[in-house]
Amino acid sequence: MTSTNPAPTRDLHADPPVGETDRVARRLALITVVVPALGFAAAVWTACLVGFTLFDLLVLAGMYLITSLGVEGGFHRMLSHRAFALRGPLLPLLAIAGCMAAQGPVLFWVATHRIHHAFTDRDGDPHSPRPLGPGRLAVLSGLWHAHAGWLFTVRRTGWSKHVKDLFADRRLVRVDRYYFVWVALGLALPALLGLVVVGGAWGALDGLLWGGLARIFLLDQATWSVNSIGHTWGARQYRTRDTSTNVGALAVVTVGGSWHNNHHAVPSSAFNRHRWWQLDLTGATVGLLERLGLATDVRRSAPATARKERP
Repeated sequence: MTSTNPAPTRDLHADPPVGETDRVARRLALITVVVPALGFAAAVWTACLVGFTLFDLLVLAGMYLITSLGVEGGFHRMLSHRAFALRGPLLPLLAIAGCMAAQGPVLFWVATHRIHHAFTDRDGDPHSPRPLGPGRLAVLSGLWHAHAGWLFTVRRTGWSKHVKDLFADRRLVRVDRYYFVWVALGLALPALLGLVVVGGAWGALDGLLWGGLARIFLLDQATWSVNSIGHTWGARQYRTRDTSTNVGALAVVTVGGSWHNNHHAVPSSAFNRHRWWQLDLTGATVGLLERLGLATDVRRSAPATARKERP
């Protein structure tokens, strides 16, 4: 006899069982950390054998620029802080560029960052570099946790309540759902370029290594350094309630994200540059899109409202 009750369906946005979540999360974290590192090592090894070509440089720089702007401009400033909006298909395209960085699905990335701002350098902050335990190794343990260790311990449950506004956008939900497709696309595009420009299987492998895996590894280190170094060493232009710092040496590779103290002073701003000499490629890109009529509701920094550090 068959039951008349309909089979239970699973809410796509509901959190899976904790045990299942932890196991899958640890495996994904291991892949996220190890595979790009191996790819970077393989890229360097092949460069030592046959040289580092102009194509290698261009495919690395091009894919790095696209995905770093996707993370810093799309995931971070546009979606996490609503610092600006984009017209038409540019919003999902920028979100896809962020997904190709392979730092996690867009909705989970944004939720984690919003939690970071809610509990910065306090209990509840997913990646604070506070010393872990007693002794001299505590500082190093804290730095490792803030840099990459948090990927193995961050909570995968209860996060969706922090991005209810984004779940209302069907375009973002669709982008989020196909996260692994976008990661694969971020690997396939440079491989295809290598096949066309360099030629043959070697060209495809060369593009995959430099424009794909090595690019992911390098962007990971830049992004994670804002979590670790950007809360440990650097200058403090503003007296914020946390330990955020400005790390000028990382401004280029983080496309302006390393002006982290500026950001924590005015997190809703689309621009991290508060002094003329502070390089902020993401802010410059948002400004260009605004002038072209493609970016709207652009929020400016208001450093005068934040308390400045004493000299």
